[in-house]
Parts: sequence; structure tokens; C-alpha cells
Amino acid sequence: MLHTKIDQFITLIRGDKRTVDVLIRELRMKPQALDALAALMESAGVVQVDYPLNVMEKPQVNFVQLPPEPKRPAGAEDVSPGRLIETYTFKADDVPATVEIRDTGRERFYNVSLVELSVPTRIFLDQIKEQLIKSVPAENSDVSDIERVMAVRTGFHETIKKTLGRYDLGSETTDLLSGLLLHIMFGLGELDLLNRDDWLEEIAVNNAKSPIGVYHRRFGWLKTNIFMPDEAAIFNYASQIARRVGRQIATLTPILDARLEMGDRVCATLVPISSHGNTITIRRFARVPWTIINLLGEPAHTMNLEMAAMLWQAFHYELNMMVVGGTASGKTSALNALAAFVPPNQRIITIEDTRELTLPKHQWNWIPLLTRLPNPEGQGEVTMLDCIVTSLRMRPDRIFVGEIRKQREAETAFEAMHTGHSVYSTLHADTAAQAVRRMTSPPIELPSADLDTLHLLVVQFRDRRRNLRRTLEIAEVGESSDEGIVEPNVVFRWRPRTDTWEKVGEPARFYKELNLHTGMTKEKIVEDNKKRQMILRWMIKNKITDIDAVGNIFSLYYANPDEVYDIASRNLSAPADSE
Repeated sequence: MLHTKIDQFITLIRGDKRTVDVLIRELRMKPQALDALAALMESAGVVQVDYPLNVMEKPQVNFVQLPPEPKRPAGAEDVSPGRLIETYTFKADDVPATVEIRDTGRERFYNVSLVELSVPTRIFLDQIKEQLIKSVPAENSDVSDIERVMAVRTGFHETIKKTLGRYDLGSETTDLLSGLLLHIMFGLGELDLLNRDDWLEEIAVNNAKSPIGVYHRRFGWLKTNIFMPDEAAIFNYASQIARRVGRQIATLTPILDARLEMGDRVCATLVPISSHGNTITIRRFARVPWTIINLLGEPAHTMNLEMAAMLWQAFHYELNMMVVGGTASGKTSALNALAAFVPPNQRIITIEDTRELTLPKHQWNWIPLLTRLPNPEGQGEVTMLDCIVTSLRMRPDRIFVGEIRKQREAETAFEAMHTGHSVYSTLHADTAAQAVRRMTSPPIELPSADLDTLHLLVVQFRDRRRNLRRTLEIAEVGESSDEGIVEPNVVFRWRPRTDTWEKVGEPARFYKELNLHTGMTKEKIVEDNKKRQMILRWMIKNKITDIDAVGNIFSLYYANPDEVYDIASRNLSAPADSE
């Protein structure tokens, strides 16, 4: 239970110490702050301020009443049994939280300690909220401009702090209560707190009767000790999200697909579409972008050095590539990590439904484009195809397409490859062979000859049993035969039994393309690969994982590769601007 000066104030006036001067002395508050606190609590009907007729006497603050403690949501007070296997803390806008992961042997639980407010403090916050309602921005919704939304959010947070500062509650209490009010008024309440735990990938509200579920990076799906108060609360949160993106969710439109200001994807459904109750599912956007060093090092260990060096060569020499895999297999994370390999003097266009790709600062010539859903009247839609066509008019060197789903999108992307642009994208498929079949079969149904412009397929795999993500395959897309058959040539394949990668084939087309564009022989390409492995190994050893630090190393490499290789081979410290 959080104890504040508000609780001390109520305790004192319920006793004998009721005069204003005594309260100021006991609470160590400024006179203006005490007057403001007394007036606020009087407006809530908790106290009464009496001003005596004799001006020599001091005003008194008398206690009136407090409402009963609110009933906590069913199940919220239960602490899951079982063995404690992990505990950690984090903060969300100065609101602290402690997480305990417990294991009963049959299932695992995610218990998060929430800040508990006393009745007086809760009443105080309710009154402050009423004052601040007029300060909430009417249009805090344009999430296509993340920077603007975050600026509005930061400004409102400062307004809350300034308002609470009038009551002289102490800096720590003011910061904590400001964070709580920000979550309630600008965010999604307790969901906002969960959304700041960087170990979580998904937050799932199934209905008001079931606990909120979370997908933990280490432990998979877990039950939490948090329940939504009722179905109306779930609907209100879904409506709030819908309003931010200029849409609505109601009986006639019971499905919402949207994104929060940080880029998190949100899917919400209403009864009767979801027959057990209203739902909200949040897929969290990575706050700290993954880099290739994160993927190579522990604990991710997604691919080995030789594979990463080969992909570095492919990006350097502008080979077209597609990252494929199942849902939540790490396709976008891998594509984002590989994007740092693009030389800094090239123009990059990224096209996504949800802003997920983040590039290093040295790649300054970058235009991120986003699709847009139609408004309730069916107007204003901007499709992936619209963005791809538009990008071709921007003189790009590299085009990143978030995901190809439809025939026209695929046709346009492959046409961009034919016209000399380097294109990278993602696709849902479990293997390289399946990816080729998907692209040459309905609904995408590309002519097999078009696939000649695609050079490499990187296949991501998620082992749900062990909660691992690995690069399952790196394969070349072979040239189509006279019969129109395209067979991928698998170069690397992951062996799950030993958790290692095996080189199962020679990258014939890869060598051919690099020889054509650079004049390097096979031996020179292999030697170059080993040098790049050395640099990557040195970066892992020196823990150079920050996206901008990684980008600076690659930028320096493109300017002077021998210097970077010399630093790595001698295991020297990283240059100052890359730390």
C-alpha cells in the first residue's frame, strides 16, 4: 500500500490535530499547498474546512467521511502458488513494478505487483483527474506521426506533474502519481504497465472472467494476476485505441486492427464475434531494435558467423533477398538487423503496415512509408501497392517491403528488382521450397521466370517447445528451368538436435553474381567472408550491440575496410564514435 501525505493528512484530522497551523507543521507542507489539499478534499466531501468568527483563531479542518474500500477484481488478490523461478523489476513512467514468475509444475504464472492506493489517495487522484480532463489533447491520435504523439504525451505528463506539484507531496510521490494518472488518462491503465515490460512480446485480454495473458520471451505464455474489471472496460480501451487511429469499433464494425503510438500492433474484437467476451491482443514493438550482433551473440544465437558474413556480402553487393518464416519467427527482427548492412551513401525506402523497421543514424537518406486503412466512410486508404509504386518515383537504391501478401504487391516488387532496385521483403512460409511454391501459386501466382531476380531466401524458424528462434535455412533461388520449375539451393540448414548449422550446399549462384559484379574469384569471396567473420566476432566480444554503434562500424568499414579489419584482427578498442 502506497502511503502519502494525503493519508497522513486524513489520519491527523481524524485525531485531535485539526488546526491549519498544526497540520502545516506536522505535514511539513507549505501553507498554499495545505490550503489547496484541504479545498480539493472538501470538494470530494471528505473534509470540511471551518473558518472561526474570531480572526485570532486558526481555521480547522474536520473529517467528514470516507467511502468504503473498493472491491478488487475477482482473482486479482490471488497470489499464484508454485516455485519462484524468476523475479525482476521495471518502471513505467516512474511507476515501479515487481514481477515474479512462478511454476506449479503444470503451468506458469506471471505475478506483477501493482501500486495499491489508499482510499484517500485514490479520491485525491480522482479529483485531480477531473481537473485535468480539460487538458487532455482533443486530437492525440495521429499515430502515423509517432514523434508528434510522443511530444503530446510528454507535454501532458509535464502538465500532470505541474498540477500535482501544487500539493507539495514530495518529488517521489509526485512522479509516481503522475505516472499513474498518465496511464489512466492517456494510456491503457494496467495494460500500459505491462506494455513497458521488455520481456513481453504479447499481451492478451481474452475476456473479463479470465486473467490477462502474456507471452514472455523466456517462458512463453503465462497467466497474470491481473483481471479486467468487466466487459465494458475492455470495450472502452478498444474504443480508445480506435479513436486514436480515426476508426471505430462497434456492433456493426466489431473487429479493430490498429497500432499504438509506439508502433505496437493491436487487434480487438467484440461480442458476438468473440463469443466468450470482448478481446484485445497487443503485439509489442521492440523498444530497442535488434542488431546482427544481438542475433549472433547469446542468448539469441540465431545464426552463425559464416551465415551472417554471407548475408553482409549479399547486402553490400545489392543482391535481392526475402526473409520468410512463420508467425512470430523473427522475420522482421532479422530484416531490421540486416538492414544495417546497407552502405550509408544509399537512399532507402521502407514500406510497412506498422512502423517496425529502425535504421542506424548513419543511414540518413531514409524515407519510411506507412500504409493506411480506410476511414469509416471507406475513404483515404493507402495500400502497400500504392506505397511501392510511389517509392519507385523517389529514386531509391534499396526498397524494404514489410510483407508481401498479394499478387499486385509481388508483381510491383519484382518489377522494381527488374529495373535495377535492390528489394528486401518478408513472406509467410516455413521453408525455402515452400516460399517458392507460395510465390508461384495462387493467390500470388508469379511467373516462375520472375523469380530469377530474387537471389536469396533467409528462413526463420520458431521452436515453440524450447522457445527458440533460429535461422532454419539460407537458400539461393535457382534460375527457372525450361519447364518453368524453380528449385531453391539450400546452402545452410539448422540442425535442431545439436543446435548447430551445417553447410549443406555450395552457393553457386551467389559466387556467380558476386563475380559478375565485383570480379572476385570464389577464393577471394571466401577470404572476404572470413574477414567479415573476424569483424563480427570482434564486435560480439566487445559487446557492440547498440544499433547506432553497429551502424557506425559498418559505415567505417565501407569507408576503409582494411582499417576495420586491422582493428578487429588485433582486438583493439572500438573507435570512439561507435561506442
